[in-house]
Formats: sequence, C-alpha cells, structure tokens
Amino acid sequence: MSKDSTEIPKKDLPPIDMDVAITRKNDTGLNQLLAYAGVPSFMRRRYTKDLTNVDIAYTGIPFDHSMMNRPGSRFGPRGVREQSALLAWGAPYRWDFNPIEEINVVDYGDVGFDHGKLDEVPERIQNHIKGILDQGAASLSIGGDHFVSYPILKAYHEKYGPMSLIHFDAHTDTWNDPDSDRVDHGTMFYHAIKDGLIIPEHSAQIGIRTHNDDPMGMNIFDADQVHDEGPIRIAEQVRELVGQNPVYLTFDIDALDPAFAPGTGTPVTGGLTTQQAHRLIRYLAGIRLVGMDIVEISPPYDSGNITAIAGAELAQDMVALWTFYHRNKTEY
Repeated sequence: MSKDSTEIPKKDLPPIDMDVAITRKNDTGLNQLLAYAGVPSFMRRRYTKDLTNVDIAYTGIPFDHSMMNRPGSRFGPRGVREQSALLAWGAPYRWDFNPIEEINVVDYGDVGFDHGKLDEVPERIQNHIKGILDQGAASLSIGGDHFVSYPILKAYHEKYGPMSLIHFDAHTDTWNDPDSDRVDHGTMFYHAIKDGLIIPEHSAQIGIRTHNDDPMGMNIFDADQVHDEGPIRIAEQVRELVGQNPVYLTFDIDALDPAFAPGTGTPVTGGLTTQQAHRLIRYLAGIRLVGMDIVEISPPYDSGNITAIAGAELAQDMVALWTFYHRNKTEY
C-alpha cells in the first residue's frame, strides 16, 4: 500500500440476526431490522406452537377452494406476513399506546390440511383454532376465503357461547343455503345464524353494497351510510348494539373499495376507504373483542402490495383493539 493511501481500520462487528422469527426469545417489544430480509413472520413475532403466557396468536388459513370468482387468497397469510415487517418498528399511529409493548403476540404458523380431502378442511380449521383457545390465547386469523370464518366461529362458540359478530364486507354472506354440507364463502353466516353461533340482533355488518332479500336479522350499515354518517357515528351505533357481549370481528378485505384493495376475489365498487376502515376499528375501542380475522386478500391480483399492506395495518389495529379492552376492561 502506498503512503498516500488511507487504510480503513478493521472493526470487530457483532453479527446482526435477521431471522428473529426463529431466534427471538421474548414475545413483546419492537424490531428495527430490515423489512425486506429475514424469515417473514407477522410483525417479526416469534414462530412457536407453545402459547404459554401468549395473548394473541397470529395464524394463517390458506384455504380458497370455496371462492366463486378469482382465487389466490391462499397466498394471503404469507402476503400479510411479508408486508407486516414494515410495521414492526413502531406503535400503530392511531392509538395512544403500543400493544406490542404490552402483550405477548406470536406467529402460530398456518393450519395444515390436504387440499385433496376438502371434506376434512372445516374440522381441521376448527381444531386448529380450538388448539389456540385451549392454550388461553386469542386468534388473529388471516385467510383464505371467507368460508374459513365458519369453522373458526364454531371453535369460539365452544368457549364463549353465542357471540355478537362485527362483519366488514361488501357482501352479507347470509344467502340461503339449505345444503349444510356445501362449502361456500357466501353462505357461512347463514349457517352460523342457523347454528346459533352468533346473535344477529346484536351483530353488525358494515360496508355492504350487494343485494340480499333476507338479511336474517342482521343490522346492516351499508357503504353509503358509512360515507354519509361517517365512521365515528357508525362505530358508536355498533358499540351500542353489541354491548358487553363477546364479539368476534371478521374483515373481508373487499369491504374496501377496489381502489384501495384491488387484490381480492370479488371486488365491488363504492366501498370504504382504508382511512374509514381504520377509524371505524379505532372507534370500536371498548368492545369485548375475543377473536378476529381478515380474509380474501389475494396477492396475485394485488397492485404494489397495497391490499396486503392494508391487511397488515388492519391486523395491527385489531391487535390494538383487543388490547384496549383487556387493559381497561371498560367501555370506551
């Protein structure tokens, strides 16, 4: 080396662990690692089947065989995991606390099933969720098409009995279906009501914009009503409806207008904006939330990952919504 050259001194640099999904030891706290590298897990949480002292288990249900139009939501759980890495560094903007610093959240992995034995799938989903509930945790499930909410509700009903349902969607999913053996992503709440899993008069459907002759007693706040009255007023009415009943929250991503969520199987124009959805969830704070899911995110039809990003951020809001009730145990 010439005497005019500048020698860069060597440093003993400690290794940077990029795969905290399989190496981290704790289940609270933030993560500042690169969003685009490492093993993907929900918000950089630890992968584990041991739910000792765990509050919420993220789990994927990659089933889309009952989709009537565009398939692809089987890739939804992975898509949300990948985009959620961008959220792992800080608190959700719309809340005055950071749930990840207060509760234990893990990634429980995906439900396993044989795609050639579809008759087994509902029971496998139900048993998968029951395994989470039996360990004392709540589930945050990512579908998959919307049929998956039916076996999930069956598992929750075993623990909580009849529940209030808060259902974000473009469709009511209560279309008459007397054939109970049929698997369909538009009839599962017909069966849930018939089975007594949910209490329709104390439940709400938000963002609806397709026709159904028989709403089966559900309280509908359609998309036009949300646009006209605003999300705060709608949330107030929904909170009054559900009272202190245990609440299961299900969010079909097609509740959002296709401009905000193009990556879905049955898009319908005139839907909610992402901002409206965030505010609705924020002002539901105080409900007795016991479980939640987001479904119908179809990455093959997405544009710039905006649908998966919306799903990840709505999932983050749901974690905060669950935490709000359990840290306060009071109405908002």
